[in-house]
Amino acid sequence: MRSTSLLLALVAASALAGCMETQGQRALAGGAAGAIIADAADQNMVAGAALGALAGGATCNVGVGGPCY
Repeated sequence: MRSTSLLLALVAASALAGCMETQGQRALAGGAAGAIIADAADQNMVAGAALGALAGGATCNVGVGGPCY
């Protein structure tokens, strides 16, 4: 059951990753996805949200998805 919700969270995060246009939008989406994944894995949601926000905000400079404006 836990692996199913984790897989669904990863698929949803991947689907939304290409829609974000600014660094702030990507950081918010990353934070939300990190919190959901951490909750599904029975880990600290605050730490997951922080790591997800950092990862989402950093994607503007590495060419993942579209360019940030």
